[in-house]
Amino acid sequence: MKVRFWGTRGSIAAPGPHTNRFGGNTSCVELRASSGELFIIDCGTGARPLGLELMKSHPKPIHANILLGHTHWDHIQGFPFFLPAFVPGNSFDVFAPEGGRRSLQETLAGQMEYTYFPVDLSQLPTPITYHELVEGEFEIGGVSVLAQYLNHPAMTLGYRFHMDGVTVAYMSDHEPFSETLWRSDSAPGYLASILHEGDRRHASFMAGADLVIHDAQYTPEEYPSKKNWGHSTYEYVVRLAAAAGVRRLALTHHEPVHDDDFIADIERRARELAAKLPNQVEVFCAYEGCELEIFADQVVDSLLKTRPTVSAGLAPHEARILVVDDNPDMRSMTMAALKPEGYVLTQASNGRDAIRLAAEMNPHMMVLDLMMPNPDGMDVLRALRSKPETSSLPILVITASNDPLTASAGFEVGATDYLTKPFSVPQLRARVRACLARALRHQEH
Repeated sequence: MKVRFWGTRGSIAAPGPHTNRFGGNTSCVELRASSGELFIIDCGTGARPLGLELMKSHPKPIHANILLGHTHWDHIQGFPFFLPAFVPGNSFDVFAPEGGRRSLQETLAGQMEYTYFPVDLSQLPTPITYHELVEGEFEIGGVSVLAQYLNHPAMTLGYRFHMDGVTVAYMSDHEPFSETLWRSDSAPGYLASILHEGDRRHASFMAGADLVIHDAQYTPEEYPSKKNWGHSTYEYVVRLAAAAGVRRLALTHHEPVHDDDFIADIERRARELAAKLPNQVEVFCAYEGCELEIFADQVVDSLLKTRPTVSAGLAPHEARILVVDDNPDMRSMTMAALKPEGYVLTQASNGRDAIRLAAEMNPHMMVLDLMMPNPDGMDVLRALRSKPETSSLPILVITASNDPLTASAGFEVGATDYLTKPFSVPQLRARVRACLARALRHQEH
């Protein structure tokens, strides 16, 4: 498999003499199988130079599979400047997470309205097929692709490719689920010792990969002021990759204010950390023009044998959500945040009503405050998990507690996921969408 980086910057392009080494274009990575199948991951401004190169050197006509992690601007803003899309005879399949308020086609067309751009999406002479995805495994041109939700304020997927006997995972944009990575009573380096189920799941998704390309926009010092923005630190990524047995790690989605010297220092610090960890992982900061050729080894990619196939998501108007919180202001805020998504919402102010309503209304999901009196959220979890009809109900726990052991106890009792107050509205919406889509996938399989 061949890999080439065309854009490694996050948020906004940052061209100039101080970013020449690592590059100023936003996210775009090219993967090419030995069969010639072409994959373009994200379509930031790096898609423009990629398109120019394809017009010069790629066999004609050009067909490419464009996989978008999500549709934030820095991941799609190169699409209107992708020259092959303007040449008759070429064709494209575009993949992205479903769950936005508009379809994928409408979203891409939005940035090509005449207010912003002189050519409307409908005027392109190339046929484009749009695919909206949820979690699961699917196949493109003989290549196995696994998709899994990331922790970002928008619906975002990471992709794990298996081709030519090689596994590459692309995971941008993603934020740690918990600020405390390891359980206090266990040694780091093993997946089972990771505190939060979301972080364990994230590490498992990259397990054993030959190459992981991962967002690492912030330093640990910067992260506290950027919390809930949906990005990682190099420290978090290196520790997870080492625990997951990753062979090579490319840190990308560089912060636009970080110049070449700053990123070089991040690379140095990341390598020093990696050298101290039990499992050695080769770490580097991705840069524009970086080309890798990865060859197969004898590692069996067991994940691809156990995941279900991709399925359609639950329509918003069909999703019934029960919101449980004893604080009326918090309950109202949660309801107001979820209402624009089109869900059918019901509320309860105590644990007794939560258990009763869960039995009566058969919800698709529950958002549950943990710190409630008589009975508290833990007791509600135990009661629901003891009943067959609610044993697998997705339950997003909301807690004001900053004690990671509280979250750990919640997972042991049966929580699906948790959010710590305060949290942002986009973060809440993204977690709810991910829980619903994942639950539907399991129901269908």
